[in-house]
Amino acid sequence: MAGPIVVGVDGSAPSHAAVEWAAADAKNRRLPLKIVHVCEQWRSDIDGGKYCAGVLETAADLARAIDGSIEVDAELSAGNVVESLIAQSASADSTVLGSRGVGGFAGLVLGSVTLAVAGHAQGPVVVVRAPAATRHDRIVVGDDGSGAAQEAMLYAVEQARARRARIVAVHAWQQSVVSAYGADFADLLADAFQEECRAAQERIASWRERHRDVEITGRQISEHPVPALVDASASADLVVVGSRGLGGFASAVLGSVGHGLLHHAACPVAVVRPRHVR
Repeated sequence: MAGPIVVGVDGSAPSHAAVEWAAADAKNRRLPLKIVHVCEQWRSDIDGGKYCAGVLETAADLARAIDGSIEVDAELSAGNVVESLIAQSASADSTVLGSRGVGGFAGLVLGSVTLAVAGHAQGPVVVVRAPAATRHDRIVVGDDGSGAAQEAMLYAVEQARARRARIVAVHAWQQSVVSAYGADFADLLADAFQEECRAAQERIASWRERHRDVEITGRQISEHPVPALVDASASADLVVVGSRGLGGFASAVLGSVGHGLLHHAACPVAVVRPRHVR
């Protein structure tokens, strides 16, 4: 997508971290940056408009401080925040948000706006909790063999090229609980896991062939995907997952893996939704 990177801001610390991430991404991938603040109708006090303009100006100044060569556009709009950001995503390269805004409870790690946008926006949605303390030059992508995982890998490759980072594709396979008397069943599960690993390794070989300029390695483990990817996030700059993998319900807009990662990952998370999904 050739559109701008859109970042939604509300004046909170996580939204400032999102601006920093989005500005760096715009610089790395040579894309324009569009900063959006939605001034909600409940701000009916006399200084409400001034506050909203100030939020936008502060965010724009922060983005330009990252690199003065970034093309920055700032847009102040009114209406419903979720609906406005979803509409912006239709023509955006990606949408970047802080994990929780000024309207949330202090103990929450993920706000309702961020969760709604991640579940319904078009294209990649990147959720940022705080500025990165360490650079790892490593991007983790969740791989379950689904079409959504393929979309996630394509975005991960684009990010890896721009960052000169390597990719680790994590395939986590959760086996069923086996009773003490299920030795034969345990053997079948072991065979199934080996088959899963073989298929994952074939996918990695195919990705390497198609993207020879990017270092891609794989990791196959027998574990639930959420803790496996959360553990991997501790040494990653970004974790990328599809919006819904093979284990999700057809009507779900955000899978359990993406939901769990947004709550617990130690680094920014990109949830990649296909453009045709609405």
